[in-house]
Amino acid sequence: MNSHSNKNITGKSAFISLLKQEGVTHLFGNPGTTELPIMDALTDHPDLNYVLGLQEATVVAMADGFSRATGRLTACNVHVAPGLGNAMGSLYNAKFFGSPVILTAGQQEQGHGLTEPMLYDQLVPIAAPLVKWAVEVTRLEDLPRIVHRAAKVALTPPTGPVFISLPGDILNEEGLLNLGSTTRVDTSARPTDEVLQSFAERILIAKAPVIVSGHEVATHDALDEVGQLAEVLGAPIYQQTVPYGAHAKSESPCFMGGLPRVQAQARKILDNYDLMICVGADVFECRFSAKWIHSQNQ
Repeated sequence: MNSHSNKNITGKSAFISLLKQEGVTHLFGNPGTTELPIMDALTDHPDLNYVLGLQEATVVAMADGFSRATGRLTACNVHVAPGLGNAMGSLYNAKFFGSPVILTAGQQEQGHGLTEPMLYDQLVPIAAPLVKWAVEVTRLEDLPRIVHRAAKVALTPPTGPVFISLPGDILNEEGLLNLGSTTRVDTSARPTDEVLQSFAERILIAKAPVIVSGHEVATHDALDEVGQLAEVLGAPIYQQTVPYGAHAKSESPCFMGGLPRVQAQARKILDNYDLMICVGADVFECRFSAKWIHSQNQ
């Protein structure tokens, strides 16, 4: 039976099936009672790898790291409000890097939540500041649309994490569902000939160009290309002030390390050049005034 056909299925099994349909191969988690339906459904889906973590910060960090290393959509599941709170530091890192992660949390049954049981709180407002989209599933028939939209939003540049709250009654409910299909937004674009011509002209007249390489170079596996450009131009390569990883190959003779976070020091370096080429970088994302730094060199 294909995904476009209606079939009788539980919310928990539909959720796992939808993750797999979106290309998710690993689910990182630290389950509690509200996540037991998902754990039960996993027994029918042995091809989805479950990775257990002992605390939610570790769980989200593993999902973030897996997404960075593979460049793929990843999913993780935490335990209600306290678990989501534990995960916030790692969720911030995922947002900072732009990792496409679907973060979910089990939630108390919707009727039971009205009694404000132990460990209960509204999850969407907690997650919302650090994700591209946050939503709670309130009807089983909405689950496919929500998971597909979450994946699309997470993977559409600028990429980043999304959040889904999963009430227990939705996961345990059974109904006739159409699982739908994946949706992707093609954001690939080529600069116009005029822009490329202008860029080439500026490079040709520059006497001392410098390249600042950022995390998007690594994300798009373009380290070799940036290195080749630097060697052709005879230009040094600096990493952005806050590197998220290796943004240039350290063995390259053009590699000069990272730009310092102290604004005066970074400017002193860049003042030696007449053209700065920023490749996938936020050059001054972190900077400090020199008066804040206690150093004999200031």
